[in-house]
Amino acid sequence: MNNKGLLERVFKLKENNTTVGKELLAGVTTFMAMAYILAVNPSILSAAGMEPGAVMGATALAACIGCLIMGFLTNYPFALAPGLGLNAYFAYTICGSMGYSYRFALFAVFIEGVIFIILTLTGFRTVLADSIPLSLKRAISAGIGLFIAFIGLQGANIIVNSDSTLVTLVNFHGSIHTTGITAILCLVGFLVICTLAYHRVRGAVLIGMLATWGLGILCQLTGIYAVTPEEGFYSLIPSFSGFSFASLGTNFGACFDLGGIDLKILDVVVVVFALLYMDLFDTMGCLVGLAGHTGHTDKNGNLLNSRGALLSDAIATCTGAVLGTSTTTTFAESAAGIAAGGRTGLTAVTTGILFLVSIVFAPIFTAVPSFATAPALIYVGFLMMSDVLDLNLKDITEGVPAFFCIMIMILSYSVSDGIAAGVLTYTILNAVTGNKKVVNPMLVILSLLFIVKYIVM
Repeated sequence: MNNKGLLERVFKLKENNTTVGKELLAGVTTFMAMAYILAVNPSILSAAGMEPGAVMGATALAACIGCLIMGFLTNYPFALAPGLGLNAYFAYTICGSMGYSYRFALFAVFIEGVIFIILTLTGFRTVLADSIPLSLKRAISAGIGLFIAFIGLQGANIIVNSDSTLVTLVNFHGSIHTTGITAILCLVGFLVICTLAYHRVRGAVLIGMLATWGLGILCQLTGIYAVTPEEGFYSLIPSFSGFSFASLGTNFGACFDLGGIDLKILDVVVVVFALLYMDLFDTMGCLVGLAGHTGHTDKNGNLLNSRGALLSDAIATCTGAVLGTSTTTTFAESAAGIAAGGRTGLTAVTTGILFLVSIVFAPIFTAVPSFATAPALIYVGFLMMSDVLDLNLKDITEGVPAFFCIMIMILSYSVSDGIAAGVLTYTILNAVTGNKKVVNPMLVILSLLFIVKYIVM
């Protein structure tokens, strides 16, 4: 049997109306959209006292293993890596304000992963995910799309911080060599993607990202883009310096080394619960939001084989903790690969292999600027917004919860908080209006858990 025949048998390509070429292209696209984590995760976790080189290696390996498990266990095109937000809580709360060492934080991540494995095997996480109404699932998908687009707009410096209004449009005139040029390059890249997509050119998203990066390098060489590291504008030209493999073992197994740490049981419970909450609903939101665009859902919008997807995520979390990194979770940026045609686990496997390769060629991949991936994220956000067309906004009990879910998700910069807002609004509104609609008992339990979370934390 040739290689294509083997891939067909393993990933059921014809059944999913895709080809090897489409899947490989989608895998590369997903990786390019996620590669920033190789630079960002070490930067954040270094604040916890961790060696950046070791974290980079652990990040790449955890992403590789997570993607491979997801690809082979579920045959879904969802990619995993250490998640943003979760790593910030790890570094700035557990190791910062609470004063614990990174070894304890890794231990908490490992325990969280074990609990998730148990909850998944017992079916609790699946029941929880399936209890969310179809209208909220569509809102979650649209919300994640807007959230991804918002991240892209910020990454390209089109939307910047403002003291008076929190966010505002970039001042092109006053910063043309830094934020101004990155914003312009992103808009050019977005136009490239839209034009190619209109003409149905395969690989439009990836081509757009590469074109934006290439134009950025040209701007740097001609002096239009100013390299000012102190302001966060780094060289766009890859460095070909080697990676030290010796650093990979620095934090391996550190999650089991708790000698000399004065553990307080209440702190342990609070930390593990917080990690559980963020990981559970970030993962659930991403899976629900992404699945609707791959054809892997039933008539109620429930992800088929959700247990396998959730188990993949949980195993990847435990693996990442042992390797020496924060919580590994499903990435919303997987939507970039799905937009490029990814429909099977071959997309996730390709992404995973590229993360493994990135250990050797890390300086190349970490040179990909956020403004080059931003056009893809904005375009994917546009595609995912199509889910609002299926929302019944004329029904207050359906439309208002969906509205709150989308708005809070974007403005709080949190998928989990968006889901919480949607679920709480849905449950309470249906109760106070006397709607005869049956609210799933699990949804009531979930609402109570959200209330407890916001009171305790």
